[in-house]
Amino acid sequence: MNKLFGMLLLLCFGLSAMAYDWKGQWISTERSQSQTNEWLAYRKTFTLSDVPAALTARIAADSKYWMWINDSLVVFEGGLKRGPAPGATYFDEVEIAPWLKPGQNTVAVLVWHFGKSGFSHANSGRAALLFDAQSPAFSLVSDASWRCTLYTAYENTSAPHPNFRLPESNIRFDAQKEIKDWHLSSFKGNLPQALVLARAEAYPFGKLVARPIPLWKDYGLRGYEAIRKSANGDTLFCRLPYNCHVTPYLHVEAEAGKTIGMLTDNYEGGSEKNVRGEYVTRAGEQTYESLGWMNGHEVIYIIPDGVVVKDVKYRETGYNADFAGSFSSDDPFLNELWKRSARTLYVTMRDTYMDCPDRERAQWWGDEVNELGEAFYALDPRGQKLALKGIYELMNWQREDGVIFSPVPSVNWGRELPLQMLASVGYYGFYTQYFYSGDSTFVPVIYDRLHRYLHEVWQPEANGLVTERSGDWNWGDWGEHVDMGVLTNCWYYLALKAELNFAAMLGKEDDVRMLTGMMNSFVSCFNTKYWNGSAYRSPGYKGETDDRAQAMAVVSGLAAADKYPALLQVFKKEYHASPYMEKYVLEALFRMGEADFALSRMKDRYSKMMGYKDYTTLFEGWGIGADGFGGGTINHAWSGGPLTILSQLLCGIEPTSPGFKTFKIAPRMGSVGNASVKVPTHHGLIEVTITRKGKALTIHAVVPPGTKAEICFPNGKRFHVTAGSQLLKGRAY
Repeated sequence: MNKLFGMLLLLCFGLSAMAYDWKGQWISTERSQSQTNEWLAYRKTFTLSDVPAALTARIAADSKYWMWINDSLVVFEGGLKRGPAPGATYFDEVEIAPWLKPGQNTVAVLVWHFGKSGFSHANSGRAALLFDAQSPAFSLVSDASWRCTLYTAYENTSAPHPNFRLPESNIRFDAQKEIKDWHLSSFKGNLPQALVLARAEAYPFGKLVARPIPLWKDYGLRGYEAIRKSANGDTLFCRLPYNCHVTPYLHVEAEAGKTIGMLTDNYEGGSEKNVRGEYVTRAGEQTYESLGWMNGHEVIYIIPDGVVVKDVKYRETGYNADFAGSFSSDDPFLNELWKRSARTLYVTMRDTYMDCPDRERAQWWGDEVNELGEAFYALDPRGQKLALKGIYELMNWQREDGVIFSPVPSVNWGRELPLQMLASVGYYGFYTQYFYSGDSTFVPVIYDRLHRYLHEVWQPEANGLVTERSGDWNWGDWGEHVDMGVLTNCWYYLALKAELNFAAMLGKEDDVRMLTGMMNSFVSCFNTKYWNGSAYRSPGYKGETDDRAQAMAVVSGLAAADKYPALLQVFKKEYHASPYMEKYVLEALFRMGEADFALSRMKDRYSKMMGYKDYTTLFEGWGIGADGFGGGTINHAWSGGPLTILSQLLCGIEPTSPGFKTFKIAPRMGSVGNASVKVPTHHGLIEVTITRKGKALTIHAVVPPGTKAEICFPNGKRFHVTAGSQLLKGRAY
């Protein structure tokens, strides 16, 4: 059974079914108790007569590591939060040959063991490192010949500590206990012999799965945008260029034993405490970088008497994908909203997609559905890998009863939010990931588990409709007047729509017939049950008409065009959706041909949020604090829907075959006079400029090599074009 599980796990992550022949062993130190927030220092010296042309090191740690080779920092925060599947661990693949030299070489690795689980990390229970680099002429593997010690200069702070959702701890470093230059080749000390704990894939570390996303992008140490001091001079407020992941750096001269505090303005983001750092000085001049990332718009240093600050800097690290997409128009509000949406997307990407980078750092799939759609319009194709990782994790953590849940990886959370799970496996989740990326490799792997969830956990009636399931948390959106009956059936229909496409792709003819029949009856039964002549409402629902429910009826295709005039009146009256569900309201309006009102509503909804000029990201709710939802973070993933709306619908760039092999350009400009958009694809960059002058509309499109585009003017005129620069003219209406 264990061998079968291991084989399935390899297949689940797109790896070769032929297992790697691991020679390295998990190593630690006999002094390790694998406690919370434990740090270990490893060294290995060895001699090379010739440097191999290539040498890939496979490296795993519970939980994070930093690696130096011959005094050069090669990896800054390696490792992924643990849990590709229950009991399994990720490993990195790092090409190390460029850092090796003939003669004596030194590898040094600093490991941070979280020592606790969280909403995105499953603790193995052991602080350890695995290193395995093999070539025909030379091998370097972790074993008892390595040296390892507890690095006791790393300590816990006193309370307050991060909230229970985070596996990370506050980091306190006492420089009086520093092992000076331990990571350098010139180090003259002698660390204890390492202790071998287990074979590579033995308990408790489990099956090893290759890291499916890039190592972090390291932007290097930089100076702050601006620095101001508190009135009494004991606090520095250091402005960052935007909300980002940073590790604070300081250069000071001090007496021994002085404690410097480091945190950001987001320390209590979303009403819960997250991470901070402390540095205890030794006597003299010294530098230090606090290695646990934090986020915000300002880094705050609390400086005690007896400390002279010579310099402060920050290092930004983040997901390694570039902002290859863009949007601009003659409307500054929309330009800034797209920009903040993109920044919100990026700051909620790291080990997983996150709802927020402060309070939770958790892979909530409602957020991820919005995020993965935005990534196709904002980031180069490397950004697409994070959602694929999330798909495998979501399905690998499926419970024995068939229920799927998020956030994962997690052992201290296992609760299903039924509508978020329908969204994840459905048309806006799994299907969008496939259709926009062109990568269908995950579909045969997850299909049977998806089918089980939709047809065993959910119990559809003969007509295809489903009754509400409370699951573990019957949540449809923040706010009031949530019509769960309508929303449940819309999300379920979208899940069937995705499943039908996947079944056809896999040649599952029986499933195709069953799903086609269900969906055909679903449409008429849905409208019979929920349409009251002016809006969609569940029988027995007593609240105000739900704008979210109307939107989902439109975008799912359950609402026919003859209902649009009545629905438009609902959208003009009802404003209940949070930023999460407002994305679907705005999409519905564009799909209905109501671009003018869609833009008007977008501005109305986001104007208060955009009025906070010092923020570069978007909020969990429509305001901060009491005006927010669920704790009110100021950088919440689900709020970036306008990015997709503006690129996909206002500019009209959508794929018509998998991976943008063919695509359409069908602008719906509304009140916007001109707009330009760039959309990154695997084939190259789609570039479109749209200009309106009176009744005339000009579209200039750059179509990537190997692709074709259909250019659609609002008056119905269509052109089919091939790769290259294309200039077309038509009517705006």
